[in-house]
Amino acid sequence: MRIFLTFLAAYVLSQFYRSFLAVIAPELSIELSLGPQALGNLQAFWILGFVATQFPVGWALDTVGPRRTVSLQMLAAVLGALLFAMAGSAAALNLAMLLIGAGCGSIYMGAIYMFGRTEAPQRFALLCSWLLGLGTAGNLLAASPLAWAAQSIGWRGAMVAMAGATALSALSILLLIRDPERITTHGSRGFAGGIGEILRIRALWPLLPITAVSYAVVLAERGLWAGPFFSSVYGLDPVARGHALLVMAAAMSAGAMAYGPLDRLLGTRKWVVFGGVAATALCLALLALPGLPLAGAIVLMGLIGGFGMTYGVLMAHGRSFVPDHLLGRGITLLNVLFIGGAGVLQPLSGWLMARMQTHPPAEAHATLHLIFAGLLVLGRGIYVFARDNPPKG
Repeated sequence: MRIFLTFLAAYVLSQFYRSFLAVIAPELSIELSLGPQALGNLQAFWILGFVATQFPVGWALDTVGPRRTVSLQMLAAVLGALLFAMAGSAAALNLAMLLIGAGCGSIYMGAIYMFGRTEAPQRFALLCSWLLGLGTAGNLLAASPLAWAAQSIGWRGAMVAMAGATALSALSILLLIRDPERITTHGSRGFAGGIGEILRIRALWPLLPITAVSYAVVLAERGLWAGPFFSSVYGLDPVARGHALLVMAAAMSAGAMAYGPLDRLLGTRKWVVFGGVAATALCLALLALPGLPLAGAIVLMGLIGGFGMTYGVLMAHGRSFVPDHLLGRGITLLNVLFIGGAGVLQPLSGWLMARMQTHPPAEAHATLHLIFAGLLVLGRGIYVFARDNPPKG
């Protein structure tokens, strides 16, 4: 329980940092003259910093341990949040997001590394999903509470407060977490050798495309485009926009929690993920319908958030093929695809929305939603060939 709660506090902050832009994006656009492409780039820099650390994090988890790896790396997020609060240009914001992404890069990985080494295998999907679901409270912080704070003390003041919270969380991990015993009975512990060994696991191959798009679509929607969608298509002010995003954030948390026990209850990981991805794609397609009322759009955004949180079960599916001595590098490889997919998708979506600035906002966002739905359908079409590896016991 100590391990879960300590990492949960840190992961709440990580979730906040990957989604807060959706709430303050319109204000950033006005104050710093940022267009759609610049906004897309901001989230992309967070992802770039996050992804760039993943393979080194995997090696560090296997060789150094999660206590020092996570706590020291989080200091980059502290610096990034302070820089964001002082930024006066797009370049400064980009650097801040790069640092924040790098600082968040080992939090979830450190947690699931500990779960994989200290918990029974059949509990892995449950713990990963519940950490994701409860940690998604960070999305709740980045909805109405952030909108209120931005109006009360300004978005700069809110970011200073988040920097302080991040520093306290890093200290708690350093003091409260104890590393599991290192595995030294396998010879392949080199950085490149371990990654190569993982890539030779053919059972992982059909999982890779759906891993690259499933979470990327949800992250792009919640972390970047949902706010501008409600602002430009429905004319919501910052607080009303925050309330609308709160529905999606709450649904993401509930969805991740609900997915947690499903692999054991249904005796399958593959078909749990397959069904969730199919439902998410359908909701995205419905969101593109013309004349959709605001209430319908809010409900569909919530359903996208809930059905789209297959992350934990898909991670458990992939982890089931990875040996313990390569666990750190295995889970970070999957996470590179989870987050790296968003790193590719978000600037591309920013480019698309910039190209469609002359179109009505409803038409531009409908096009975006249909593209997101199509990507999920393609990934699902490959994933259907994956070998199921359900939990035992």
